[in-house]
Parts: sequence; C-alpha cells; structure tokens
Amino acid sequence: MKRTIRTTALAVGALLASVGLPAGAAHADTAAPRVDLRVLVVSDGGPSTDAIAAELTTAGTPYTKIDLQSATRPVINAGFLADTVDGRPRAKFQAVVLPSDNPFPAGSAEMAALATYERTYDIPQVDAYTYARPEVGLQYAVGTGYAGSLDGTRAEVTSAGLAGPFGYLDGGVPFEDNSPTVGESYAYLSTPAPGADFTPYVQATIPGRSTKGSLVGEYRHDGRRELVVTFVYNQYQQQFRLLARGIVEWMTGGVHLGAGRNYFAVHVDDVFAADDRWDTELNCTPGDVDCQPGEGGTPNPIRMLPADVDYAAAWQSSRGITLDLAYNASGSVDHREDNNGADPLADKLITDRNAFRWINHTYTHAFLGCLQDISVVPWKCVTDRNGATQWVSRSAISDEIALNRTWGQTAQLPLQNDELVTGEHSGLKLFPQQAVDNPNLGPALTDHGIAWLGSDNSRDPEQRTVGSATTVSRYPMNVFYNAGKAAEQVDEYNWIYTSRAQGGSGICEDNPATSTCLSAPLNTATGYADHIVPLETRIALGHVLANDPKPHFIHQSNLAEERIAYPVLDGVLGGYDSLFAANTPVVNLRMKDIGVELKRRSTWKAAVDSGQVTAYRIGDAVTVQAPAGTAVPATMPTGTVNGASGFGSAYAGTLSGWTSPAGGTLSLTLPTSAAGPSALAAPGGTAAPTPAAPRTRVPAGVTEQVPYGAQR
Repeated sequence: MKRTIRTTALAVGALLASVGLPAGAAHADTAAPRVDLRVLVVSDGGPSTDAIAAELTTAGTPYTKIDLQSATRPVINAGFLADTVDGRPRAKFQAVVLPSDNPFPAGSAEMAALATYERTYDIPQVDAYTYARPEVGLQYAVGTGYAGSLDGTRAEVTSAGLAGPFGYLDGGVPFEDNSPTVGESYAYLSTPAPGADFTPYVQATIPGRSTKGSLVGEYRHDGRRELVVTFVYNQYQQQFRLLARGIVEWMTGGVHLGAGRNYFAVHVDDVFAADDRWDTELNCTPGDVDCQPGEGGTPNPIRMLPADVDYAAAWQSSRGITLDLAYNASGSVDHREDNNGADPLADKLITDRNAFRWINHTYTHAFLGCLQDISVVPWKCVTDRNGATQWVSRSAISDEIALNRTWGQTAQLPLQNDELVTGEHSGLKLFPQQAVDNPNLGPALTDHGIAWLGSDNSRDPEQRTVGSATTVSRYPMNVFYNAGKAAEQVDEYNWIYTSRAQGGSGICEDNPATSTCLSAPLNTATGYADHIVPLETRIALGHVLANDPKPHFIHQSNLAEERIAYPVLDGVLGGYDSLFAANTPVVNLRMKDIGVELKRRSTWKAAVDSGQVTAYRIGDAVTVQAPAGTAVPATMPTGTVNGASGFGSAYAGTLSGWTSPAGGTLSLTLPTSAAGPSALAAPGGTAAPTPAAPRTRVPAGVTEQVPYGAQR
C-alpha cells in the first residue's frame, strides 16, 4: 500500500535530502517586522471557531482566545494587536480567526483595528462561518445559489485548492449524513461576485444546477486576505477534520508551531490464548465472570488457527500496516499439554514472528488488581475483616511479567522489553469495583524496567505515571473479545444496546449519559455489516483524522473463524486511501513510540500554557525559545533548514516534526518562496494595500479527537 509509514515518533531533527538548499544561518531583515507565531481566535461561542481552536490545541499551536460574550474580555485595539520590541514593529498574532467576516456591531472600532492590523502586517483572516454575499466576495446565495442542507453531499477540492492549502487531499470531501432525521451540515453555495478577487478552494454542485458554488475560498480585497467558509461544522465532523489541516496551513502560510500526522495502530490481545465465547441463550460468557452463579453453560473458546496467521500476514502486506500482537504464552503451553505437545498455531506464529510486532500481555492473562470475589455478578473486591481491600501481590505480578518475557525471548519474538499490557488492563484502577491502582503494580513494573503500560482509553484516557511506567491509552473497538462470528457479535450487541422491553439488558437505559439504546434490535444476519461495521469504521477513522496517535485494540478471536475485525479495519484504511493523497500516509507506530509522542505533547503543552515559549518570524528567520530539554513541534515549508541541517521530515507537503533545540533556542531559515513582507507601516499607522505574500502550496495542521464512550 502506498500510504503507510512504519516509523518511530515524529523525527527529531531528521535530515532531508537537501542538495542545493541554503545551509547558512537565518538572517533577520532589518526592515521586516517581527510576527509572533501565535493565532488570535475570536469566538462567539459557536461551534466553528471553537472547532478551529480545538484543532490548534491538538496540534500544539499557540493561540489566544477572546470570548465575545465575556464582559471582562480585553478590547481589541491597536495596542492589543501590535507594539514594538527592541525598536522593531511587532505583530502579536500571525493570523486572525473570526466567527464571521465581521462579528462586531456596525461601525465597530474593534473591526476597524483588526482591518488596519491585517493590512499593515499582511495578516490573514479566517471567517469560520459566514453566509454568501458581496461583502465576502460572493453573490447572494438566495436566487443565484443555494442555502440548505449538504448532508451526504460530496464536495470537491478545486485545482487551486489542490495546488495550494489542500494539496494533501485526493480531491473529494464527503459531508456526513449519519441520521436521516437530523440536519448535520447547513451551507451556502454561491459563485464569486462580479469583479471580486475570489478563488474557490472547495466547492460543491449547486442543487438543480450545473454550476458549482464555493464552500471554502480566498477573498482578496482592500489589501487584506480572508478565507471565507460558508458551511457550519463542529470539531468532530469528518468534513471539518479533512479540511482543518488546510485551514491552518492557509492562515499561517505554512509556518507555525505544532505538528501533526494521521495515525493508526492496531493491537491484537490474547494471542496464543483462547477467548471465551458469548452464549446467545444465556446472554453471558461461560468461563468468564459475567455469568450468574448456577447459570451453567459450557465454555466454547475461540482460538486462531495457522490459516488465520497466513491471512493476517497477507492482509498486513496488502495494507502496508503492521499489527501489534499482545501475547499470553501460557495459552500455548497449556495447548501443548492438552495435545501431546502439539500447537500448530504457536509454531506458525513463531515461524512468522518477524512479520508482526509483539507486546508482553502477561503469562496467564491473570487479573492483577484486587483479589476478585466472582461468586457474585458483578464481581467485587475481596476485603479482610476490617474492610481493607486484598491485592494481588507484587511477586505474583512480577511472575506474570517475567515468565511471559522469558518465554517470548526463548521463542525469539522481536520484543521491546519495556512495553507491557496487563490482562484486561488489570492492576490499574477500574470503576466501580476498584477505585485506585493496585499499590503493588507500580513497584512490580519498576522491578522489570517497564516504561510503557497499556491502559483502556474508555476508563483511563489521560497519560499518567505508574511506578517506572507511563500509560499509553488504547481505544477499545466495539468488536467484542468473545465473538468469532458476526451473528454472535450482533446478539451480544443487541443485549447491551437494547432496552429491557426489547429483550435487552437495559444497560443503555441505566446509563443514558454514556450509552444510547438502539431503536430496535439489529438483524443478526445483516446487523454487523449494515450497522456495526459502518459505525465502528467512522469512530476509528475519526481518531485517525484527529492527529490522535493512541492505538486501537481488538482480540485474537476477531481474527479467527469469520475474521470479523477485518471489515472494520478495511473500512478505516480503505476510507482513508480514498480521501488522502500519497504525500499524507497513515503513520503506524508501535506502543513505546506512541507513548513518546504523547509525553512530548504533554510537556510542550505545559510549556506553552505557562508562557515559557516565545516564537516569532522576521523575514526568512524563525526563532523559537523554549525551556531547555523541551522538544519543539513545528511545521515549515519544504526547503526550511536548521543551521546546516535539514529540518523535520516530509508529510502532507510540508516539513514537520519535533526538534530539541540546543540551549533552548531553535533557529530556522525559511526558503525564499516563503519569505514574508519586508517593509510595512508601523503599528497603529495607516498603510496602503500591499501585495500579498506568495501563497504557500503545502498544507499543515491537525484534527481533533472524537469523544468516545457511547459505543463502549
């Protein structure tokens, strides 16, 4: 597959092939103003400006947000926008985001100050959502265009958009249509007004006509540049996620702090073991802890076969992605004991071991939190006579880690010994039964040098430290561990997500904040393909488009029998390929590299939030000052250099990555094509319209994460 990168986390100062690129130090144009690498976001509380703010947050791009509804907000005037530093005019913001082209009252001094500021320093303005009319370079939508729903419409990026800020897309921008009863995407479609300098970047066919109307376009007027967006969106909708990178690229000219990738990693738990099967009559899983005592039922476990390994390896090759296999060695040891030493599955996996990545999942998949009382459903923690919780011991946890590691090393699995996923993420806090981590877990992790510990994102989403380890939250896919066939999956799905009146468990009724009941049970023959696969695909693809590196996890049972995981995985990767150009591949990291990425982001955010980061541009020179030892994420045009070395690595038509600056200062030199204006009026003065800087033809930026919970 052409669009996947297997790599470590974003390259730190990675060299690029730079024959012919300038290797000299950056120079500051004596006539050029200083432009700080910070965005001004003016919000009226609507979803569109907040979506762009969320985008900047996830990317790590500094911004200042002003809430127009706040009585204590600062006044936007010349002094707020610009000043002088060391005798040089300074623009405090490299871009302005407004909820519309002009959200202020008529004759507003604040809008006048913004307009003067934008002319003076060549600062672009994003109109996050506005309606088509001549004031934004478009004809009125009423009469000549269209105003209404775009649900299910497939918009397209124009040739100017592909050559400019949206060149990372393949061309199509589908608008979601997730509900037949809910309007999801209202828009205005219109053509440029006569005589207007307007360039459409994204457009769609006007209903009932052969002409196309603009949805995103650039309007140049009065020495200013505006990105005019004429459809409403929120941060979770796919159409925004697809375009968010280009919006950020346009408004920053491809020069900004923050960096992003589209990530996808899949962990397969319980490899070598067998997973207990859902019983469609008992509505529980015999052999596990969810069957009521005395209900009976015979365990009927699901376990991969050698043919499933061949299929997985061939699938990986076709998709250009590597699966991470989290293994439990006792599954093979027990199988051999029960089968006169034979285990064809283990033999096959060990033979093909280098085709996969491997993670220690503990030896027996034992529960490593509190001691469990499974005589009741739901289970509870065992306590002593004084009510104190009884915990699995440090030595027992240590044995689970060490035995599995030793077995894997003997089998020559290509392990990273500092990675671990405990069975069921046990040992970590688990509500409602276990409100805190097992106090013996941290010391046991430290004993074995565990640096990265998998956690369940639906329960424990924030990265945190446990002993020597830092957690890496994993997204659970709603493809159940106890289902090897589609009909089993649907039956259990119906049990969880239908009301008691419909024959379900009523869990959805009891937990309306986190779960939504189905309107009717799914057909067991068609419900998986028609409902579950599209829904799970959309959720997972949403994470991929959100600059979210967290891995997803399924179970070995889902690769066995009917191999029900693959339709979802194919939906994610196939959907991605249909949307993105070859310069924007999926990045497929292993767990420790995901942990590094998340940890760097946390450190960077803390530095930005505490005001310890200063970044600005003067001509072709970019300077970033950050606390010593803090890696800096940045996105720059192709041809940018870091001293005599290349900067970052190529992605989506730009260079981006993490760089640890020497002494806390990073100095970059931009290519000539990205040079900004060299001489502008002093702040607060009046400037004649100036020619705009050359358009940068590369995209940058990232997307925000979808909320997760109702499906889990």
